[in-house]
Amino acid sequence: MQKKSYFGKLGELKKIKEKNGAIIAICGCMMQEAHIQQKLKQSYPFVDIIFGTHTLHKLPEDLYNKLISEKKINDILDIDGKVYEGLPIKRNDLKKASVTIMYGCNNFCSYCIVPYVRGRERSRKAEDILKEIEELAKEGYKEITLLGQNVNSYMKSETKGKSKEGKIDTFAKLLYEVNKIKGIEKISFISPHPKDFTDDVIQAIKECNKVSRLVHLPLQSGSTRILKKMNRKYTKEDYLALVQKMRKELPNVLFSTDIIVGFPEETEEDFEETLDVVKKVNFEQIFMFIYSRRVGTVADKNPNQVPEEVKHKRFDRLKELFESQIEENNKKYIGTIHKVLVEGLSKNNDNMLTSRTNTNKVIVFEGDKDLIGKTINVEIVSEHKWYLKGKVVEGVER
Repeated sequence: MQKKSYFGKLGELKKIKEKNGAIIAICGCMMQEAHIQQKLKQSYPFVDIIFGTHTLHKLPEDLYNKLISEKKINDILDIDGKVYEGLPIKRNDLKKASVTIMYGCNNFCSYCIVPYVRGRERSRKAEDILKEIEELAKEGYKEITLLGQNVNSYMKSETKGKSKEGKIDTFAKLLYEVNKIKGIEKISFISPHPKDFTDDVIQAIKECNKVSRLVHLPLQSGSTRILKKMNRKYTKEDYLALVQKMRKELPNVLFSTDIIVGFPEETEEDFEETLDVVKKVNFEQIFMFIYSRRVGTVADKNPNQVPEEVKHKRFDRLKELFESQIEENNKKYIGTIHKVLVEGLSKNNDNMLTSRTNTNKVIVFEGDKDLIGKTINVEIVSEHKWYLKGKVVEGVER
């Protein structure tokens, strides 16, 4: 949620408080920012509780203290706090779950506020992660996504980069262990950092049959000059070389990516470099973002901001290029058979079911509702820009 709409919602909550005597509590990354706390204090004095990402577990205590004292509660901890285990998690899906393996970030990309509001990298213990996934498997979950701001630096801060034999102290080792858990059928992860994508992780993807062959590899920009200003610590050539290495080791690998359009000082030549990478890699998915300023970041202080009109025109050009590649990419799926988890009814047609390929392509197909939650084989019969159409087939493995 953008800050403007965020504060607008607070104005609405004030009316509810005045009418019903409600307690207003605000939580999240933004609360870790000093200027946000000051703005709330000055402009929204009716807010009762402010708590950060490291004090989620203390909300009941904060509510109690507010009720008995009537004092405002500001419960913000040092952003480099400890990792808390055992907190309850509400999951909206019955078969797919996300599991956080680490918190914080050490990279300080110049456009990102995360290291300032979530602190340095802190990895969860492998035994806690594996225990959580084993419990999920027992509950019937089949697909797991491992989460972290930079998953392939898992345990690097704790081990100072020196792995020990027999210890699950690297991301590659963790992948091997998760792959062994019975009941789990698919493993994916987001987000890795290209500068930390080591050979052992590539080997783990190759040898772990459950790990998705769609790798999310954030590019952000195809211009080496802009990447340096972003503090990404790799070049355009480094990125393309990594893609080639992975394609050599993993012949069926596909890539998704993130791209920021209109970063400060981005010229037409810089943007053309981004388009060049998109043409060469032929991404399966692109998550495109128009650069948005974040107070407190290095990029926000850059005086050479790209005009909004230019940003939007470049965004449209990137979108047009990507959409021109989608049709060709989708054609290769026709006639192929995929073992998929039936997720539920199609959002656009209650008479159709939906699932996803191992490369995260949406498939819609006819079938009984009792197939929901089951793993079946589906053959792709036609392609459409944003989804594939399939049919259920029996007794065939991918």
